[in-house]
Amino acid sequence: MNYTILVTGPAYGTQNASTAFLFCNALIQTKNKICSVFFYGDGVYNANNMTTPASDEFNLIHAWQELKKKYQVKLYVCNSSALRRGIVKNEKYFDRPYKIGNLAIFFQLSGLLELANSIKLSDRIIQF
Repeated sequence: MNYTILVTGPAYGTQNASTAFLFCNALIQTKNKICSVFFYGDGVYNANNMTTPASDEFNLIHAWQELKKKYQVKLYVCNSSALRRGIVKNEKYFDRPYKIGNLAIFFQLSGLLELANSIKLSDRIIQF
């Protein structure tokens, strides 16, 4: 089956994002396909490169990046949600230059159209 995963919970503070990550791993192990993981609302905090967990905590941002590197899972971040929460690329937004953005590598800013396209290709959408 083909899945789209919608993550609306932040990387830390709730179990939404970590449960979504574990679910993605289970899908991969059972030979299902993940069309994309879309981070929306507070879920965009999963793409904040400046998040630094304690040394004895699981680094969820790094884990998402490894998922992308190892299995080519697309990691889309809602552009509007990201801007509202201060997550930007190394570009100009609204005539404000950001020389160093905080969008983590392997995460891609996109719009809701990308989510809609992913849902269209999927058999199931699961929200965390």
